[in-house]
Amino acid sequence: MSSRARSYAYLSIFAAIATIALKLGAYRLTGSVGLLSDAIESGVNLVAALIALWALTYAAKPADAEHAFGHSKAEYFSSAAEGALIMLAAVSIAIEAWGRLLHPEPLTQIGLGLGLSLLATAINGIVALVLLKAGRRLRSITLRADAHHLFTDVWTSGGVVLGILLVQVTGALVLDPIVALVVAANIVWAGLRLLRETGAGLLDTALPEDERQAIALILSEYQRQGIQFHALRTRIAGSRRFISFHVLVPGSWTVQQGHELCEEIELAIERVLPGSHVLTHLEPLEDPASWKDQELERRTDI
Repeated sequence: MSSRARSYAYLSIFAAIATIALKLGAYRLTGSVGLLSDAIESGVNLVAALIALWALTYAAKPADAEHAFGHSKAEYFSSAAEGALIMLAAVSIAIEAWGRLLHPEPLTQIGLGLGLSLLATAINGIVALVLLKAGRRLRSITLRADAHHLFTDVWTSGGVVLGILLVQVTGALVLDPIVALVVAANIVWAGLRLLRETGAGLLDTALPEDERQAIALILSEYQRQGIQFHALRTRIAGSRRFISFHVLVPGSWTVQQGHELCEEIELAIERVLPGSHVLTHLEPLEDPASWKDQELERRTDI
């Protein structure tokens, strides 16, 4: 999975370089601060893609003595850095736009400039779709973050093009920096959402509801056989899932019987949710001490 994810990071890097060149060319031709803001955001895309490549490489490292659960959380460094860079880009855009709002300047060679901008937008849109699909398939927050950032860039470019067309139609030069300020506000919103997702991951957020329901469905099959479960806990760390719970069986069972049951349940969950690390704890049903740790339970339907 790691090599495939890194290949998509390289795609993002190449796309960022191409769009920076196209958008800077469009800015040079037109003098539009809106197109400059667009180019600045593409610069952020390049830095973010480079950080993503590092994070994916580091996250793929195997577990070691100091990181027994692996390095998958390194992906959150990438999404956090990208969120911070997005906010920085928004500030830069707002400063430039404010200066142009106070001192409007005419736009030049609009047709060719818009052509370059639209070509860059098409590249970003295609790459964003590819990254989003790959991020969902590989369960990579890094690729998903990069995709959402590129989609933001697509909407940004659309807004910039609209602003330039309005300037061309109305002759109101002030519309160009106003659109740039709106773009900056939209970028801030995207950055905040990304930082929020990063924070949720670092706080060991539980698996999504549909995945928890899939676990509950598997366990319900065994409950019909008289097996009980509690203390179910789940968390996400980058592309990895961690699931733990207690399995309560009749005290007359042998260790071998209990072990085989736990192995069977763990494999059933891993088949439904690939990439999961499942940890079970076997306890006797009849022992009152087995029920003292129910406060660990985080679900009411198991």
